[in-house]
Amino acid sequence: MRRVDAGARHVSDPGQHAFVSRPHRTLLVLSVPVMLSLIAEPLAGLVDLAFVQRLGAAPAAALGSATALLSAITWVFNFLSVGTQSEVAHDLGAGRPERAASAAALALVLALAIGVVVAALAWPLIPAASAGMSPDPLVRDGTRTYLRIRLLGMPALLLVFAASGALRGVQDMRGPMWIAAGMSALNVALDALLIFGAGPVPALGIAGAAWATAASQVLGAVAALGLLLRRIGWASPDWSRRRSMLVVGGDMFLRTAALNAFLILGTRVALQSGTGAGAAHQVLRQVWMLLAFLLDGFAASAQSLVGYFLGAGRVDLARRVAGTAFTQASVAGGVIALGLIAAEQGVAALLVAEGARAAFSSAWLACVLAQPLNAVSFVTDGIHWGSRDYSYLRNVMLLASLAGVAGLLWIDPEAPGALLRIWIVTAGWIAIRAALGALRVWPGIGRAPLAPPAG
Repeated sequence: MRRVDAGARHVSDPGQHAFVSRPHRTLLVLSVPVMLSLIAEPLAGLVDLAFVQRLGAAPAAALGSATALLSAITWVFNFLSVGTQSEVAHDLGAGRPERAASAAALALVLALAIGVVVAALAWPLIPAASAGMSPDPLVRDGTRTYLRIRLLGMPALLLVFAASGALRGVQDMRGPMWIAAGMSALNVALDALLIFGAGPVPALGIAGAAWATAASQVLGAVAALGLLLRRIGWASPDWSRRRSMLVVGGDMFLRTAALNAFLILGTRVALQSGTGAGAAHQVLRQVWMLLAFLLDGFAASAQSLVGYFLGAGRVDLARRVAGTAFTQASVAGGVIALGLIAAEQGVAALLVAEGARAAFSSAWLACVLAQPLNAVSFVTDGIHWGSRDYSYLRNVMLLASLAGVAGLLWIDPEAPGALLRIWIVTAGWIAIRAALGALRVWPGIGRAPLAPPAG
């Protein structure tokens, strides 16, 4: 196997890491490529929406329904990225690059196996899941069509997850950025061709959007595997670590299940409010997801650095990473909120179908004002992932989602302003996560891995 190369920025003395002398610059240098890579997929989702909404409100609502269900599946297995990144970062900090390569290999094998099994198990559930999302037959049909095609790309998508996590674990943030950018560019190019057709290529409608995304995921997986092999080589999977990886997966599974229960219920309530509200909710959700991934750039960089310094036994430097990331993310969240207040009309003109404009305008401000809370929530998630504090993150999400689901169930979908109420509840859901995430570090409630030394 090859040794981890310079992309890992590995130094023998963690005290000589660039972060120590230039913390803000180092974190930004790491974060910006991550932001660009993480927003590539939601940007492609917005392009999908911009194309599909030209087909009408029903296809746009179907796209929202299908992507909400897909997120429920894919996010459950986000541990393949998050867990791999933390394990590789800890191994690198401890000066064990060969062990890092073995952890990455294990994640890839698990990703391929899980992707195949999940696609096979989810396929027969598509009709029932689609029917449960909307009473509109056009929305249900579009949801089924999109899901069947996208499931074909599930193994490739999970391979991208695992490979990208391993690359970020060795602090190679640019590789995943270029992979994500290539996937998104291909997706956009195929969207234009397949949704509306050209020459001998027939117009496939919403199915064309699904085929475009699935094809980009397959090529992205090939590129990610090739880059990972060049960066850290190949080592036999370390099967002795499968139990710890699956324990992380169990915590992440419960956490993600709670998150998805809240998001899917929110989408369902919006769809029950009417096709216009469902289409407007899809726009708000896509914008929210785009910004979530943008702010997650700080989280992913903090995760790698916290894991690296904890692996080296430097809790003081890990806490310094946490403070720097918290400051940068909070400022970014405030700036984003101010920019979005001025962007409402442009977003509506570009993405919102005519019949959904009124519902969209009523809820936009609530979505925008939640961005500073999002910033705190996401960056503290990354800090705790880096410290392997998975059970705490699980418990916080369970508590927040229990409160959020209760709030959504209280909403009458047929009442005026239902979509606005959905997004007010969403802001409250985020606020709970943000507060408990910050308190785990400052002052360090419970058995916090990053608690300051006693005395």
